[in-house]
Amino acid sequence: MTGVDVLLLALGAVAVGTGALVVTTRHLVRAGLHLVVCLGALAGMYLVLTAELVAWVQVLIYVGAVVVLLLFAVMLTRAPIGASDDLDRPGWPAALVGGGTGLGLSALLVDAYRWTTVELPEAGTAERLGAEIFGSWVLPFELLSVLLLSALVGAIIISRPAIGSRREAGDRPEHGDGRADGDVR
Repeated sequence: MTGVDVLLLALGAVAVGTGALVVTTRHLVRAGLHLVVCLGALAGMYLVLTAELVAWVQVLIYVGAVVVLLLFAVMLTRAPIGASDDLDRPGWPAALVGGGTGLGLSALLVDAYRWTTVELPEAGTAERLGAEIFGSWVLPFELLSVLLLSALVGAIIISRPAIGSRREAGDRPEHGDGRADGDVR
């Protein structure tokens, strides 16, 4: 076993461990931070496998954008930060479904490929990858950006329940400086 194998196994263990913490923790913000570590370990695995472009795309898109969007949405919607007892459910049904799905997919993979070898295509270049992404995969990327934007707008709307409601000046509580809630100076 080489040093590369050991590093790959260590990063895989970190990714699996923090991935398990993401779904088992009771704190929403901690789950987001565990997700950052999990995705960072996955980017490290890409670096070990000499897929530098994929590793940095992983860091920029998932760690940099999706997790920040998740935490931003949590802050905007005023979701409970600490442990929430009302969301706790027994974990054994999820473990049973997850384990069954994992075993089923493993059996399907073993049955589909057995011990055959698969010829790999020639190594890709950044130019070819860019042509694929901005050629045939541009529509899914645009749809994903619209989906993330709509999630952000939805989080903003949910966090401000008073939008669209009209209150008279006498109904609004005043602060110590004489201005009412919603007044901007």
